[in-house]
Amino acid sequence: MAGFNFNAVLQGALGNYSEKSPDELTQEYGDYLFKEEKITMGYQMIRDALVFTSLRILFVDKQGATGKKASFKSIFLDSIINVEMETAGTGFDDSELTITYLENAYQKSHNERLKEQKFEFPKKTDTTPLYRTLGNISVKNRERINQ
Repeated sequence: MAGFNFNAVLQGALGNYSEKSPDELTQEYGDYLFKEEKITMGYQMIRDALVFTSLRILFVDKQGATGKKASFKSIFLDSIINVEMETAGTGFDDSELTITYLENAYQKSHNERLKEQKFEFPKKTDTTPLYRTLGNISVKNRERINQ
């Protein structure tokens, strides 16, 4: 059994994610990946997880006392059109990333439905690489959609 990580539990209780390796996440969530999909990075929040793959952002919400029941929600990377970052300050501030994405599957409908999703990370988490990755994805998506 892995050692008890009080900081991870504390951050999870505060609604923050702790980084996990792709190997650890693949071992736990690999059965839920689509054909040829790979986990690139991810974060754990007590029982829940935020998993970034080659195709999507996967939210895993484990429910109930045992956590055997789980809900899986996806935001596909090709729908992300904007990303915002707020870095942690002094005190108890957390880092935040907010993505804006197109909810409708047909992205050139001229009837776009936008949604936002906010992620909070502990102060010690360097969110800059994730911000750059999501920002580059949003730039490519905007170019593709607006062709």
